[in-house]
Amino acid sequence: MLARILIPWVALVSLAPFVSSGVALFAGVFLALAFGNPYLDHTRKITHSLLGIAVMGMGAGMDLHVIGRVGLQGVGYTIVGISLSLCLGILLGRLLKTEQDTSVLISVGTAICGGSAIAAVSPVIRAKHHEVSVALGTVFLLNAVALFVFPPLGHFFGLSEHQFGLWSALAIHDTSSVVGASMQYGAEALQVGTTVKLARALWIVPVAFIIGYVYSKKSSATGEKAKAKRPWFILGFLVAAAIVTWIPVLKPAGEVVNSVSKRLLVVTLFLIGASLTRETVKSVGIKPFLQGVILWILVGSATLGAILLGWIH
Repeated sequence: MLARILIPWVALVSLAPFVSSGVALFAGVFLALAFGNPYLDHTRKITHSLLGIAVMGMGAGMDLHVIGRVGLQGVGYTIVGISLSLCLGILLGRLLKTEQDTSVLISVGTAICGGSAIAAVSPVIRAKHHEVSVALGTVFLLNAVALFVFPPLGHFFGLSEHQFGLWSALAIHDTSSVVGASMQYGAEALQVGTTVKLARALWIVPVAFIIGYVYSKKSSATGEKAKAKRPWFILGFLVAAAIVTWIPVLKPAGEVVNSVSKRLLVVTLFLIGASLTRETVKSVGIKPFLQGVILWILVGSATLGAILLGWIH
């Protein structure tokens, strides 16, 4: 009964400017694990849509010229980073003897954009429900950690806002957590982090196609494979940025939309936290969790080192 009152109330409070993304996520996790979430089916259904709407709205606060420049600069290390992350993840999965499909999903989620990549690839490889749940659970837990750990680490290593936004985009799984972490670091970090992450998310399509092709060669199963989900919010983000960039008179309105979208993202993070269940935490298991943690630490450390050495800028 208490959860029925607290969850909607805290979701509304999360719209307030004084509530940070980290606090909202922690509140959602606490309520879900302590009292349970009576609205679990509803929150899981709406979080993906709310995240997409929030990301699209934040495009209204971006400059399309900056997006294009950052996106083009990142093509080289994006290809290298995704390829190495996938190969390393699959190798770790074999060493730890993680289920093959679970290993692939965790690797894809780490290499590209977390839950969105997992959701896109899982129908392509015909992953079982528990495999998808384990991969999503692993990525979710690491996303929650990143939201709290990355900003202090960024200050410890003396990263500029640009460097931190870049590091967040390359080392944090989900777009929501990239935005949440970079938002705490500064406006430039938010713009760089969001732009690079969305440019990286575009690689869901070719990667899903390649993985589907590889699996089709290995499998003797017949019939048409399910299509991967499309990250439609990326197009919306670019359209919103293009409108504000090419029609300067709309820039003030775009800033308003951007501000509202940031608050909507905080609410979304609360709902993501509230969607966690004890069963999900238990289902993660030690092997896939170890794979996810080790891969994440290796990718994050290597990316941070490359940024500090000036190899990625």
